Amino acid sequence: MTVNEKLDLDAPDLGDLTKAARGLPVREGEKPWTAKEVREVGQGLVEEITRLRLELAAADAELAELLRNSGDGAGDDQADSGSSALEREQELTLVNNTRDMLEQATHALERLKAGTFGTCESCGEAIGKARVMAFPRATLCVACKQREERR
Repeated sequence: MTVNEKLDLDAPDLGDLTKAARGLPVREGEKPWTAKEVREVGQGLVEEITRLRLELAAADAELAELLRNSGDGAGDDQADSGSSALEREQELTLVNNTRDMLEQATHALERLKAGTFGTCESCGEAIGKARVMAFPRATLCVACKQREERR
């Protein structure tokens, strides 16, 4: 097994997104998606997925190293132990955040290929072309996102 297979670092396949461009929803007053715009969003997602996979691999290695050395050198000093625990906790938070972002980017790419990209997963309406071009991982329209955040 190669490193790329082990870490799944190969770039995802974009396939033909021309058909997807025709079916993607837009809000009233927005111009329809073009194949070029869909390819740009898709390529951006592929690049983000690749970057996040590399970051995750590096962060996982850093976290494994911190866990391996968690008892080394700390001695009986509580301050050193506390500092080491804080460092491990921060690294774990970074790893989890990176995993979440990778999952969101992968989901967005799957939605793009399936032709459901740009559709709100809550109400089924168009998210808005400008919003998903700026934030391709968006799965909710602004109204549904605001409603979710109020809860």
